[in-house]
Amino acid sequence: MPDLPRAYRRLWWATGIDSLGNGVFTAALPLLAVTVTRDPREVALVSAATYLPWLLLSLIAGSVVDRVDLTTLMWRTQALQALIVGVLTALVVAGAITVPVLVLLAFALGSCDVFYDNAAQTTLPDLVPEDLLHQANGRQQVAMTVGRQFLGPPLGSLFFALALALPFAVDAASFVVAATLLARLPGRRGHAKSAKVLDGLRWLRKHRLFRTLALLLGINTFCGQLGNATLVLFVTDVLHLGAGVFGLLLAGAALGGIAGGLVIARLVAWLGDLRALLVSLVVNAVVFVGMGFSPNVAVLGGLLAVSGFVTTIWNVVTVSVRQRAVPASLLGRVNSVYRLLGWGLMPLGALAGGLLAHRFGLRVPYPVAGVVRGLALVVALPVLIPAMRDATPR
Repeated sequence: MPDLPRAYRRLWWATGIDSLGNGVFTAALPLLAVTVTRDPREVALVSAATYLPWLLLSLIAGSVVDRVDLTTLMWRTQALQALIVGVLTALVVAGAITVPVLVLLAFALGSCDVFYDNAAQTTLPDLVPEDLLHQANGRQQVAMTVGRQFLGPPLGSLFFALALALPFAVDAASFVVAATLLARLPGRRGHAKSAKVLDGLRWLRKHRLFRTLALLLGINTFCGQLGNATLVLFVTDVLHLGAGVFGLLLAGAALGGIAGGLVIARLVAWLGDLRALLVSLVVNAVVFVGMGFSPNVAVLGGLLAVSGFVTTIWNVVTVSVRQRAVPASLLGRVNSVYRLLGWGLMPLGALAGGLLAHRFGLRVPYPVAGVVRGLALVVALPVLIPAMRDATPR
């Protein structure tokens, strides 16, 4: 990363290490859940608890991020997550895991993520020049994808097979290392002297592009969880594969995300922001329909990889556009409202997926999600295309 500043590189390393631990946790948590229950509704409930804080705490987090020292907020959040996962590890060793315990701890970890992710996105434009935002965000996405989806899940499955508590101990250690790196970043206080939560809502309401992107993201993440909340049961009960293969499937999805993060700057230069977004949205809708009809692990893994690629394109382009357009003093609060609209429906999507899988079968949530994504895109196009063209630099 020769073109990117040293402070950014430190943030990148912290992101990578934290993401590796999260990836280990991502595979191990549902595997732990299915040792307690085989009910799709209860498995989905654990997934829903992870994302519920985005609905409940996003606005508060935005106000906090725009006022406090972001470096302190980030490292303290990571330290708190280390403590939470440490408690989970002890409970696993003690054999005291129940579905309510998993729901509570998943909610606590998700609450920390709300504050950390907002702070990390808000501080990044202060660390790199504007013309390097696509590159910086792309590399951040690669670091997260490599850890959370490529390396972490197979390791999580392997560690879980060796000892149920081992993946959670590894995750706790990753939080400690990441917190240590983040504590060495230069202090960066929020730009706002007074951070009223409604200011971010008013700003987003006036800008049809970001309002449309946030609502479209909300529908897409709802559908993503609708399909993926019971993926572990789809893999183990429908395709009759083991825990290790589940981790490898998540890693296969990550390969697509890694590729997307590495080529995003050149891809956007070739297609432009608008075409890149449209391609990602269309392809993901088609891929979700296909996943429900996957006859074997190879087809499912390939479709997950394609979904990872186009999801990364969407993430990098929309984050970069938002970082360029939103005033620095409002970025944390606008991010929080955007995430509230964009991620707030994820717990509902997970619950809906669990209910659909329980009532109609484990294949059904994916094609339903794909169709809903396609319809949402058709409805959004008349607003999205002109708004995106107006916002694209000439």
